[in-house]
Amino acid sequence: MTIAELSNVPKHVAIIMDGNGRWANERGQPRSFGHKQGVEAVRTVVRAAGEVGVKYLTLFAFSSENWRRPEAEIQDLFGLLKFFIRRDLAELHASNVCIKVIGDRYRLASDILNLLLEAEETTRNNGGLVLVIAFNYGARDELARAVQAIARDVEAGRLEPGAVTPEMISQRLDTAGIPDPDVIIRTSGEERLSNFLLWQSAYSELMFVPEYWPDFGREQFFEAIARYGNRVRRFGAVTPPAVAGSQA
Repeated sequence: MTIAELSNVPKHVAIIMDGNGRWANERGQPRSFGHKQGVEAVRTVVRAAGEVGVKYLTLFAFSSENWRRPEAEIQDLFGLLKFFIRRDLAELHASNVCIKVIGDRYRLASDILNLLLEAEETTRNNGGLVLVIAFNYGARDELARAVQAIARDVEAGRLEPGAVTPEMISQRLDTAGIPDPDVIIRTSGEERLSNFLLWQSAYSELMFVPEYWPDFGREQFFEAIARYGNRVRRFGAVTPPAVAGSQA
């Protein structure tokens, strides 16, 4: 499939990158090998998203629940994040990519946090693809932090309870200023959101693909975009049959 064959490209694509460990196990390799190959898939998909005109790409890199994994695997994941930023930051910056990081930064070691801050600051003024990295992110935690912020304003008398709106909640989330995802893709055949962008996904198209993340390349990404282009988004309204295949 070529870029010319694609139409109705989504503005914001979010991806749950799943299946690294199983991909490695099926090849008789340690899980760390799968995570390394997963980093290569990240590079491929970021480039493909920029090529096809996606404006925002959010990648679920490390969830707040991933702390339950063995310590060795957590350190492998952190090491790969460092590797990715140190190796690819210059290329991303040169490609006009703007990096944003969402998630709770409280538990992150200073070396990881400083790298993430460096990536954000270096690319802050870039106007191309916005690459959102969800790191130490969990949607319920995000919502709890947003509610706590609103509660502090109410307690301080800066806000009336009745004045709280969905838009106000959105503005207190980590994704403030970022449009909700048009489509959320999960690899590996699993069909759940796993505490990812629960508020923001209210009207997202959900797409579950069988490939493990290391096998999700440029062609698979374009196929997912093509599938999205054939869906009709109603946002609660009724779409006349005559406009089937377009967004409403």
